[in-house]
Amino acid sequence: MNVIAQFTVIPIGTGTSLSGYVAACERVLAATGLTYELHANGTNLEGEWEAVMDAIKRCHETLHAMGVPRISTSVTIGTRSDRPQRMAEKIASVREKLADQS
Repeated sequence: MNVIAQFTVIPIGTGTSLSGYVAACERVLAATGLTYELHANGTNLEGEWEAVMDAIKRCHETLHAMGVPRISTSVTIGTRSDRPQRMAEKIASVREKLADQS
């Protein structure tokens, strides 16, 4: 089953700057070959259910290996059964509707 997930990994007990940990997770995602996109408050990720969940798990493993004692992660998952859908397609649909309003 293909999923589009939005997730935010929050390292706890590491101080206020989190960009180094975000960068480490982005490297993990780059190595997966999955489609992903960083945004200001998390990352969008798409692929098969198991691959997406494994990628998030690997982010946790990587951050723990970096010495992060605790991690809180929020995940929102969307699926469709009527047809396949990609992140880019969803964004394009909204942009098309915005253009129609001009």
